[in-house]
Amino acid sequence: MIAIQKNNALNLARLQSLIAMVVLCIIIAIMSDKFLTMDNGWNVLRQISVNICISVGMTLIVLTAGIDLSVGSVLALCGAITAGLLKNGIKLPTLDLFIGFTLLGSLLAGIIAGGALGLFNGFVITKFKVPPFVSTLAMLTIARGLTMLWTQGHPISNLGPAFSTIGTGWMLGIPVPVWIAGVVVLLAIFITRQTRLGRYIYAIGGNENAAILSGISINKVKLIVYGIAGALAAVGGIMVTSRLDSAQPNAGTGYELDAIAAVVIGGTSLSGGKGSIGGTVMGAVIIGVLNNGLVLLNVSPFWQQVVKGAVILIAVIIDKGGKKK
Repeated sequence: MIAIQKNNALNLARLQSLIAMVVLCIIIAIMSDKFLTMDNGWNVLRQISVNICISVGMTLIVLTAGIDLSVGSVLALCGAITAGLLKNGIKLPTLDLFIGFTLLGSLLAGIIAGGALGLFNGFVITKFKVPPFVSTLAMLTIARGLTMLWTQGHPISNLGPAFSTIGTGWMLGIPVPVWIAGVVVLLAIFITRQTRLGRYIYAIGGNENAAILSGISINKVKLIVYGIAGALAAVGGIMVTSRLDSAQPNAGTGYELDAIAAVVIGGTSLSGGKGSIGGTVMGAVIIGVLNNGLVLLNVSPFWQQVVKGAVILIAVIIDKGGKKK
């Protein structure tokens, strides 16, 4: 009897995100007749594609018992770098030199920049033993400042139809951003379930001291994880920039909140060692539906922040309650 009750409790815990999403959709559909339309559905999928990319990287970090508050600023900086290189290239007047960038070159430069910023986060955390919260909070400010310097506080717009296809195009009847997010999710699932790196990530989050005694290179794994998260933030930045056909200096503000919310709602423990990429995807869908529903219901943007903060708090309380049980 006790075993049956435990199994029922476990099954309910696994399905709680799905149940929450279904209930949320029903409530919004009742309150707005625009919610269950095809156009709105595709709009929601485009929006959550960006958050999925960021949240996947955040999940890998949280699984190691870390956190990254800089993903929104890194997103903005990498989107601006990609747009600036594509449109203006690099000019070196003193050397009478101009370096132009193709679309592929500018995309790679943006992703490499994101990976480098993530690696820097990981380096500071592992080398100087700075808490992830403090290190990434500093990077949040640094990256935002660099974005302002790179753009001079002005948007970089009119980036061309080829670039805009990344954020607004379609392939086989599905928006391109959804394809990108799908590839990211599949790769992340493969890494966490089928590779040595994935096992190390869970081991570090579960018990870092035991992982060290097992011979796992903690610093190396953390460097890789933070580098991946930075690169995925850059991918999100490229999608946002492409969709708007403009690199905005203030892009990505508050995106770290949505990413953390998706991770926690998806069942990943902030203490590390427990969670899944699939759960994070479900969490990102819930956040996307919630954001979309609040907009359709004409809820004030200020109240939207209050609601999302409350959702995160409730998810953390549920997580802590489940661990006590």
